[in-house]
Amino acid sequence: MLALDRDPEAVAYGQSRFKDELRLEIVHAAFADLRPVVREHARGRPVRGVLFDLGVSSPQLDEAARGFSFQGDGPLDMRMDTSCGETAAGWQSWTNLRPIQTKVIEEFGEERFARRVAQAIEASRRETPITRTAQLAAIVGSAVRTREPGKNPATRTFQALRMHVNDELGQIERGLAAAFDVLAPGGRLAVISFHSLEDRLVKRFFRAKASEDPMYAGLPEIPAHARATMHLVGKKRRADSAEIARNPRSRSATLRVAEKLAS
Repeated sequence: MLALDRDPEAVAYGQSRFKDELRLEIVHAAFADLRPVVREHARGRPVRGVLFDLGVSSPQLDEAARGFSFQGDGPLDMRMDTSCGETAAGWQSWTNLRPIQTKVIEEFGEERFARRVAQAIEASRRETPITRTAQLAAIVGSAVRTREPGKNPATRTFQALRMHVNDELGQIERGLAAAFDVLAPGGRLAVISFHSLEDRLVKRFFRAKASEDPMYAGLPEIPAHARATMHLVGKKRRADSAEIARNPRSRSATLRVAEKLAS
């Protein structure tokens, strides 16, 4: 088994936890880097299956110092890979930022008050830099007066900034394409997503791979390049009540599986 994670802390934990497991290799890499990682570590062996577990992890959410959550106060970081890239605090500190902030919060957070939130962030950072999670959560809370029952007003904004800082949707798109390329015929690609933006990308990718090119619809002979290259394995699966009781965060998880066809 070859495991990838872009979080250095997750890699270090896994390598320590499974240090005696000779069948497992854990590599510090992102989904989009799957092709070169497989070339280096698979050593010519066929890839029979790929599992993507998308989004943020529980340790990242639970550790305030990582800056992913508004539940506790910490530095506004949000990077999954703390060894590189710009923090959320750094990104939102740019000048002339309101149009970009609005677009990111609206698209990645699906926040209907995106413009109001971006205005509040811009007004606040004129007074003092926004460097803490509690600080940002309070600013968003002042701009978002209504929210679904039981949901913090800052939920969608934090999701949006996290997804932007980590290029999460771009990573998924490139990772899915790479996974298809490295899979052996008959190999399966399974993806667990946790919100609609992720699941929509996976659904569209699987649907496109499992469909013939509509340009050739109705023809008696479909050329090889226009034929389906995957088939869907069952319907999407959701966590049942027993699993949700054991792990409440699984309530939003969706699993989709597809199998690569022989060329």
